[in-house]
Amino acid sequence: MTDLDLPIIDLKPLVSGAPGGLETVAAEIGCAARETGFFYVKNHGVDQVLIGEVFAAAHKLFTQPLDAKMALTKDFFKTNRGYVPMKGENLDPTKPSDLKEAFNIGLDLAEDDPRILAGEPFRAVNLWPDLPGWKEVVLAYFNAVWMLGQQMHRAVAADLGAHPDFFEDKLDAPMATLRLLHYPPQHAGAEKGQIGAGTHTDYGNITILLPDAVGGLEVRRRDGVWLKAPTLEGAFVCNIGDCLMRWTNDVYVSTPHRVVNASGLERYSIAFFLDPNPDADVACLPSCVAPGDEAKYDPISGADYLKSKLDASYEPVKAATGHVQIE
Repeated sequence: MTDLDLPIIDLKPLVSGAPGGLETVAAEIGCAARETGFFYVKNHGVDQVLIGEVFAAAHKLFTQPLDAKMALTKDFFKTNRGYVPMKGENLDPTKPSDLKEAFNIGLDLAEDDPRILAGEPFRAVNLWPDLPGWKEVVLAYFNAVWMLGQQMHRAVAADLGAHPDFFEDKLDAPMATLRLLHYPPQHAGAEKGQIGAGTHTDYGNITILLPDAVGGLEVRRRDGVWLKAPTLEGAFVCNIGDCLMRWTNDVYVSTPHRVVNASGLERYSIAFFLDPNPDADVACLPSCVAPGDEAKYDPISGADYLKSKLDASYEPVKAATGHVQIE
């Protein structure tokens, strides 16, 4: 096991609107997306005070009594919102359930929002713990990384030969998920093969991950070697998800990764999964098909693609328990 030499991309030229900044960042993201599918971003523009506040919010939530957390699990499988208890998810179906607990929010909508009333897929109200000021902090962070993800997609579009605004109307009401995660120390009594998060790829377009200093993220190279991805102060870890890999006809790569918390410490991380709008047409970009070739995948809606991924992730839990536990 060796340290992972991931690219570190400076986003300041992009987020500041500097002349030529879009093109510079587009080339760097494009290179990383084709090689490992993982990269760090620095000078991203997300306020460091807000980052500290969202970590504090995660600590506060996960130290709540289990009964209080379990009250936030209503209709999780249909909505992808709320609390996921310890061992409630199985990212690698060949291994025991994951040693982690989580809490998800999505786009914040009112109960009478027309999209909810119409039954639009993955539209639902968020569930909130009874903690003063907690909702405001978490929503502020959601909006900040959502904006960052939109900016990064301008660079992605430019790299792929599309107009920089190509993804704008596909990410303006996304099925994005902000997930707060807590991993206990890996204990001696864990089942064989049981780790914090089993080997998986992410489902959406881009993941923006904020890990704490404990570390534990590991990435599998194309040759099968597992490499550690250390935490870099002030930087996010970003990776390409399955949906964007499909959109690019596998030009971009969605890389398997896992979490092994062997530190003996509690581990916290905040992950933002930027999935497209439910009705977004996930169809191969023309520039990603060589002359004379055909697209590898049929077009699919963003909602149908996400549902297929979530169903696979939770099927082992449903089979073992006889009911849907969550996500």
